[in-house]
Amino acid sequence: MMRKTLTALLLALTLPTLAMAMPEGGPHHGDGYGHGGGHGDRHGSRMFKDLDLSREQQREIRTLMGEQMKSRHEITRRYLEKLPAAEQKAMQDELQAAKDKRHSSIRDLLNPEQQKAFDEHQKKMQERRAERAAFNAWKAEQASKTE
Repeated sequence: MMRKTLTALLLALTLPTLAMAMPEGGPHHGDGYGHGGGHGDRHGSRMFKDLDLSREQQREIRTLMGEQMKSRHEITRRYLEKLPAAEQKAMQDELQAAKDKRHSSIRDLLNPEQQKAFDEHQKKMQERRAERAAFNAWKAEQASKTE
């Protein structure tokens, strides 16, 4: 039973990530919906490519998709918290291993200059995650002081 639950949770974590994948280059390169940036036919943009959306519609859809992604993450988190600590740790380790493998595979496809930029980007993302974790810890500490 636990194996089925874990499998279902892994799928629940993976599918929203795939469905909500950011257009290549992220939100700062073109609008991600086939206008500008040269990467219009990538990931989530395919769904809206033929709709000829206005910038306002694109912005609103992006907001709705972001809200949906947050909602799915919250639902997934609630169910993950119900798993025993050992299962949670095993799942986190497996997800991290898959992420490391994906990054390694991507890096192997890049030329040396691109690898350097990729490595710098990964380092910045790691620093941001560390800053966010420190901020969240501080926020939790502040909340516990006010109680």
